[in-house]
Amino acid sequence: MEEQEKAFKKQKEINEEEQQEREIATETTQQQATELKQQELWSWGAGTEGQLGTGNLKDELTPQLLINLSNPLSSFGQISLLSCGGAHVIAITSGGKVLSWGRGASGQLGLGQIMPNSLYPKLVDSLTNFNISHVSAGWNHSGFVSDSGRLFTCGDGSFGQLGHGDYQSCSSPMEVSFFNSKHVEQIACGMRHSLVLLKGNLGDKVYGFGSGKRGQLGVSEDKIKSVSFPKTCSGLEHAEVVAILANGDQSAALSGSGRLYTWGRSFSSSSNVCIPQSVCSSLSFEQAALGWNHALVLTSEGEVFMLGGSHHGVLSEPQKMTHLHNSSGEPTLSKVTGLDGKKVAQIAAGAEHSAILTGR
Repeated sequence: MEEQEKAFKKQKEINEEEQQEREIATETTQQQATELKQQELWSWGAGTEGQLGTGNLKDELTPQLLINLSNPLSSFGQISLLSCGGAHVIAITSGGKVLSWGRGASGQLGLGQIMPNSLYPKLVDSLTNFNISHVSAGWNHSGFVSDSGRLFTCGDGSFGQLGHGDYQSCSSPMEVSFFNSKHVEQIACGMRHSLVLLKGNLGDKVYGFGSGKRGQLGVSEDKIKSVSFPKTCSGLEHAEVVAILANGDQSAALSGSGRLYTWGRSFSSSSNVCIPQSVCSSLSFEQAALGWNHALVLTSEGEVFMLGGSHHGVLSEPQKMTHLHNSSGEPTLSKVTGLDGKKVAQIAAGAEHSAILTGR
């Protein structure tokens, strides 16, 4: 009798534990559903290549809701990262899946076929077995990094920007074999070149491949037309690089100590910079954003400074900007005006425009 009571008591405890687990699981599912329902993805601007994901091939002057992300694609979870290329978009979901839409004429969508465009977000099936943690959309090519450090690229390869050792294009993401035994942390895709950041026991390394006619690869003091196989960038050996950026024919890297390095098309003159150069400043930078002709940097105090871009009035009025001069002829940092009393939390740069997000 006593044994039956013990068994009954133990079963009761098991049932209570299972009930508690079900309640927690139900609460978590409801919370995820609520969060997913609250997330909305909007797009606007040029849309004639399907890059807005709205199902139409037309420009939009006002924000449009992407209808497909609230329908079947919502089963893949929230969008955690977006990267906008020349006329296509790559997105990562919270579950490490990849979606793409927009122009696909060079295979940059990674959908396994050449197509003029995709009007809606589509799942990149060939990457479903990987947990993708980082992506970058270039002008006509794309890069994908898994959480295990593997790198995949697809799209236009005519300048060697895919890193496969040839100048072929491909419509399905292919692993870059050079990095098979290495751990890739990030990829940054520019117009016709790519940068890769490695993390490992031997220190951080940055590699470049693709078009190098403006010095944007940073692999040689001499001009290089193109490189189809990854080569190590010079001048960053002692910098603990935490972020890499590429846009147009520009390249940049941000170090853990807050220094910004730039190379490629010059911000201040017609000459090019072939080896990464540290921007002369006593300021410490936490974020950087790169356009075609300008760069933005954000300090720990929430102040924004700019390199180049004044001829477009990017973000601010150039005649009112505060310049931090140097005597070396290097690009000059200019403090962006009109933000007094505001602490900036995030910065972004397009080809010839900029945006900021302020804190509360």
